[in-house]
Amino acid sequence: MEHFDVLILGSGLAGQSVALKLADQYKVALVTKRTLMESASAYAQGGIAAVLDDADSIEAHVRDTLVAGAGLCDPKAVRFVVERGKKAIDWLIAQGVPFSRDERGQYHLTREGGHSQRRIIHAADATGAAVQQTLTAKVKAHPNIQVFEHHIAIDLITGAKIGRPELGCLGAYVFDRQAGHVRTFSAGHTVLATGGAGKVYLYSTNPDTATGDGIAMAWRAGCRVANMEFIQFHPTCLYHPHAKSFLISEAVRGEGGILRLPNGERFMPKHDPRAELAPRDIVARAIDYEMKRLGIECVYLDITHKDADWIRSHFPNIYARCLELGIDITKQPIPVVPAAHYTCGGVKVDLASRTDLPHLYAVGESTCTGLHGANRLASNSLLECLVFGEAAVQDMLAQPRRAPLPLPDWDESRVTDADEEVVIAHNWDELRRFMWDYVGIVRTTKRLQRAMHRIRLLEREIAEYYANFRVSNDLIELRNLVTVAELIVRCALRRKESRGLHYTKDYPEMLPVARDTILRPRRPASGTPVRQSPTV
Repeated sequence: MEHFDVLILGSGLAGQSVALKLADQYKVALVTKRTLMESASAYAQGGIAAVLDDADSIEAHVRDTLVAGAGLCDPKAVRFVVERGKKAIDWLIAQGVPFSRDERGQYHLTREGGHSQRRIIHAADATGAAVQQTLTAKVKAHPNIQVFEHHIAIDLITGAKIGRPELGCLGAYVFDRQAGHVRTFSAGHTVLATGGAGKVYLYSTNPDTATGDGIAMAWRAGCRVANMEFIQFHPTCLYHPHAKSFLISEAVRGEGGILRLPNGERFMPKHDPRAELAPRDIVARAIDYEMKRLGIECVYLDITHKDADWIRSHFPNIYARCLELGIDITKQPIPVVPAAHYTCGGVKVDLASRTDLPHLYAVGESTCTGLHGANRLASNSLLECLVFGEAAVQDMLAQPRRAPLPLPDWDESRVTDADEEVVIAHNWDELRRFMWDYVGIVRTTKRLQRAMHRIRLLEREIAEYYANFRVSNDLIELRNLVTVAELIVRCALRRKESRGLHYTKDYPEMLPVARDTILRPRRPASGTPVRQSPTV
């Protein structure tokens, strides 16, 4: 058993910022499934939204967030984040993040869909990579942070495991992917910073690591999960047979990019008066509608009316990647399609990032903080990581240290090596395909019920496999994905309206009162059984 003051699962902006802010006082373990640089944060292109210009205001940013969230945002959470935006950016600047500057030497602010002002601070079109590289260097250099790359958490260890449910979270069982064995991590506090669940869908902008691990683990440990029906599909993922999940930043539309049909016709103005600057859910549905209406495989994002040198300087990574594939974006429109991009729901947390389980925190995309509501406003996600990460840090620092307790080791005495790994690969593929077909941008009750029927079959098969064979990375991820898929479909079936990212043909209207969809486990974090609704 290895003991740390704080165990952080996940190495994106949420995990690394929390680790750095705690490490001067606490011994920290940072666990990551691959390497420190492999996270959704590192892939973020557009930037971070914050009020940094005199022409902007806190009220405007709050209003834009509430409008995008389609009435479901928690106003307290929105204001909590927006008011702390500048401080969060100042911290990144102090760490050395090289944000882009304009010709006057001031930080360049861009604009994205749903924003009424230019407030997106960025590092060209690779903000996430710039932030991640800066913080990763500091994490590696800090003596109090021990990094465990190529490790994946299996399950949280709770007080119930040793007959003391009131103790809350005590750590986690973690699979060492390279050594092939399970390690026991004891911790005073545990932080879920595991990101979203985009890989539950066949097409996603997310890295392969986005398998909803934190959401699934928290649910199994007894925490509430909320608003999982709201999966944001990014409108513009590059459509090319040799491009895997390459995102075309929303900033391209923010800087004047126009969406066109194959015949060159612009179509967004007839779907929304804001045209290309409408929130993502509206743009994604419009593209989906036009593709299905015309039977086309993609639409086109055209920025060719801008100066070629300007395009190359503002979008160097997008330009270079497209050019590798034979597309010169200074002369040709970019073929794009929607793809699963961001999980707006997740583990329910308060303004201190606390979950229902004592000493378990969650930060970032794995959470439901109330900020995003029914649709995330562009570039609010990295800001959420920073603000709620800081809130978690302050809450942990205000508590006395917890002494380590003896925890039981992982028991593999009754399992054997898997006989046919093909079962995992087949189930993984089946899950992602029917989730794309039945639980995508446009939904119906019948499609959701079909998806749930298949999920139930897969759950039984995976549970049997998990009980009899030694764990592997693919099995752990598949187990989590099927759990997350069930949570998404259950939430979607409960919402009898269309709101934000959840659009169903059976209930196309929006109800007058917005309510969260909150799922409660059969055994909550307190350890006391609760009555489960028999409906879904």
